[in-house]
Amino acid sequence: MISTSAIAGSSPACDYVNRDINLSRPDFYLITCEHGGNRIPSRYRDFFRGREEVLRTHRGYDPGALRMAHDMARTLGAPLVATTVSRLLIDLNRSIGHPHVYSEMTRAAEPELREEIARRYYQPYRTKAESRIRQAIEGGARVVHVSCHSFTPEMNGEVRNADIGLLYDPARVGEAELCRRWRQEMRDTLAEMKVRMNYPYSGTADGFTVHLRRRFAAGSYVGIELEMNQKHVFERGRHWRDLRAGVIGAFVRALGL
Repeated sequence: MISTSAIAGSSPACDYVNRDINLSRPDFYLITCEHGGNRIPSRYRDFFRGREEVLRTHRGYDPGALRMAHDMARTLGAPLVATTVSRLLIDLNRSIGHPHVYSEMTRAAEPELREEIARRYYQPYRTKAESRIRQAIEGGARVVHVSCHSFTPEMNGEVRNADIGLLYDPARVGEAELCRRWRQEMRDTLAEMKVRMNYPYSGTADGFTVHLRRRFAAGSYVGIELEMNQKHVFERGRHWRDLRAGVIGAFVRALGL
């Protein structure tokens, strides 16, 4: 059920998916969070001995991403697929053959141990999310998937010039249109926030949504990565709470709910 506070002042239903989607089909919403925590299971902690501090940085997880994912899933009444295992054990947002799917801490592990990590954490996570999507599509729904992330305010000496990023595939008209509407809704209600498209990363770079686009047609699957600047997460309190509510409310209005 959609929270009434999130849809106050919402606009009429809109053709946000344009010619990519059969508009007679119902929507199914899925929220995921691939970098929700910095937990290292006890079996693998020796790989991080003396490196515990890095787990508490943006390299270990995406601060605030899991809180945003929980709030968005609750507002939409959508299922949430999330993990609290650190990306430094295995990065669930990377393809299994990507050079950084394992960090420098686990890359040197025996191949059998890396395969065990993938079998225990990577494969079940991806299978669960993909199965949810497939079941919804086979049931006649179109899927709108939001993958929640956050980014460090500064990377390699460069200050990131955005508060919020929306990552999508420009070749998929439905994704581009939904992001355009979402950005406009945020500009209307969060005027002080700088919202950028396909920033600070490209929406077509290696990631879970890219993988899912290869599995599902544009007419059935819309995948967007939401990126929040961690400087807002670290302010905590009312500012961070109100920003989450504003971003989610703008999304609800962009959907026309």
